[in-house]
Amino acid sequence: MANKRHKPDEIVTKLRQVEVLRGQGMAMADAVRQIGVSEL
Repeated sequence: MANKRHKPDEIVTKLRQVEVLRGQGMAMADAVRQIGVSEL
């Protein structure tokens, strides 16, 4: 699987999506999975 280079605006959008999901009470692991990012 090739690594994708994300543009800065795409990264900010994903971080904001996670922030919203976390604010709704979702666990971090579930939030990052929902937006399509793997956990570190």
